[in-house]
Amino acid sequence: MYKLLEKVIVVLLLLTIVNVFVDVLLRYVFNNSSIAMQEMEWHLFSAMFLLGIAYTLRSDEHVRVDILYDNFNLKTKAWVNIIGMLVFILPISVLIVYDGIDFAYQAYLLGEKSSDPGGLWYRFIIKSIIPLSFILLILAAYEFAKKHYLSVYK
Repeated sequence: MYKLLEKVIVVLLLLTIVNVFVDVLLRYVFNNSSIAMQEMEWHLFSAMFLLGIAYTLRSDEHVRVDILYDNFNLKTKAWVNIIGMLVFILPISVLIVYDGIDFAYQAYLLGEKSSDPGGLWYRFIIKSIIPLSFILLILAAYEFAKKHYLSVYK
């Protein structure tokens, strides 16, 4: 699953780069601009960032306070990771999934679209990435905590 997620993130990055390049080219070379392309930039970047959260945690490449963490023994590191998952990641992720599903569903029911003329339709698509990314984060956090628990207690 994470190999597929990695590929999706890479494709989103490449699409973002192409989108920004074309938008800049249109704006400065052809003196033309597209609201939809500008909105697509933040849609692609948002999806890449949100989906990257779970991938980064799964790869153990996330940001942490290494000043303290590096000096801990393996058992203490494992407990810091497990407690961090239970106290920080899990509660906020469950809350975001719970509210995010309704957030995206309401956008779908209302047929929400950009308020800018020429903007993107189907705002529910990008809003659906929010709960999806945090579901993936919950799964990644579970695997992360399990890996650290087993590294100490196997």
